[in-house]
Amino acid sequence: MADYILAIDQGTTGSTVALMDGRGELQAAVNYEFPQIYPRPGWVEHKPADIWRSVEKGIAALMRKKLCKPTDIAAIGITNQRETALLWDRQSGEALNHAIVWQCRRTTDFCESLKSAGHEKFVKRRSGLVLDPYFSGSKYRWLLQNTAGVGRLMKAGRVAGGTIDSYLVWQLTGGEAHVTDVSNASRTSLMNLKTLRWDRELLDLFEVPGAILPDIVPSSALLGHTRGVRGLPDGIPIAGMAGDQQAALFGQACFSTGDAKCTFGTGSFILMNTGQSLLQSRAGLLTTVGWQLGEAGKPVYALEGGAFICGAAVQWLRDGLKIIRKAPDVEKLAASVSDHGGVEFVPALTGLGAPHWAPDARGTLSGLTRGTEHGHIARATLDAMALQNADILVAMERDLGKRMKPLRVDGGAAANDLLMQVQADVLGRRLIRPRVIETTVAGACYLAGLGVGLWSSTGEVRKIWQAEREFKVQMSARARRERLGSWQQALERTLL
Repeated sequence: MADYILAIDQGTTGSTVALMDGRGELQAAVNYEFPQIYPRPGWVEHKPADIWRSVEKGIAALMRKKLCKPTDIAAIGITNQRETALLWDRQSGEALNHAIVWQCRRTTDFCESLKSAGHEKFVKRRSGLVLDPYFSGSKYRWLLQNTAGVGRLMKAGRVAGGTIDSYLVWQLTGGEAHVTDVSNASRTSLMNLKTLRWDRELLDLFEVPGAILPDIVPSSALLGHTRGVRGLPDGIPIAGMAGDQQAALFGQACFSTGDAKCTFGTGSFILMNTGQSLLQSRAGLLTTVGWQLGEAGKPVYALEGGAFICGAAVQWLRDGLKIIRKAPDVEKLAASVSDHGGVEFVPALTGLGAPHWAPDARGTLSGLTRGTEHGHIARATLDAMALQNADILVAMERDLGKRMKPLRVDGGAAANDLLMQVQADVLGRRLIRPRVIETTVAGACYLAGLGVGLWSSTGEVRKIWQAEREFKVQMSARARRERLGSWQQALERTLL
């Protein structure tokens, strides 16, 4: 019986291919990394062929486990690094250039020129996004202007553009489907959040011809069928697709207004479900599409805030300061002292994201005394990871106009119990960590399963989701105010 879901989680450094059964149990997952390309300072690229090769290897390795027959796969779900953009040839399927990764800053000058010309309010009103090289629109423009032979191919109608989800569907369907889901489209700066269509004025502003872009489709629906994929039969429905952070929100079963999740990875990404209300943030957050279920389904929107440096701060303690040997060692070192000892670390190692949007900010380490130990710096680092998230979450509550529900957490650093307790304390809200920590994979699977009727509703999916541990607030309100006040002073020094 076909009751397995195959998920492709295509991330920034590698691709994971996983298998979930009809009860929502993850059976296996394999991961293959691929090279990162840094041609200039601030530039980050991927070879699309490397990405597709990592996915092919993952599918082959998963199938070798013989957990099910290929014919037992009811659907495929996809989740992906979101803002990374590329162009390829519709005829050959070959990429025309390297993909420009979401981290890449090469289009900063163009984005600043649009800001200077007074376009940011318009862009934010239409797309929900600030003017920043993070998003895909300016990346498409750069590729169109800096790819050899693209003009000739444009005239012949052979240029296809898209984010990684589009590229994967193109490869999986043998070039029969050129689509992107609403959640990924909402990260381009080119989609109108109200109509869920490419916006003519935004396309003109970013100088991107709509003809190269994919059709915008729901996150859960019949999006295409496999054709010519090594190791898989033709005809498997591709039925679920969402950007990685939206997939994590769905995978955490955050289906009600006010539900929120925080993914602790290299950076931290926080999304809050705002239901069918399209909220324009007054606090420096982004408005985005969470998902759309089926052609007739109404979009579910979300507020998003991201801190660029989260787990990467721990990597800096390991590789830069060399005060720990392995990243997990930070928990023991931080627990060796009772508190941060007055030390404040603002981890603006690549600027500050939401709600400050200060790309030129640089990290600061302050409050050092003769009594400062490695443990205080480690504890200040964990505190900072939690405090910058608290800034974002408080801003979300203000935008929503009501108190948030308990925060659901996931990602690698969510395994750090001390960090989770600190997060609950400085936020003053209960935290819930799920049993299935691979929430992006779970979200892709749930969307695909709903798309083919393996599950009939989000209510059924909610029954699958289970908590592993809760972290209750242990800090007094007075101590929280004092801790937040010290952090704000450190932030102000950083933003000078």
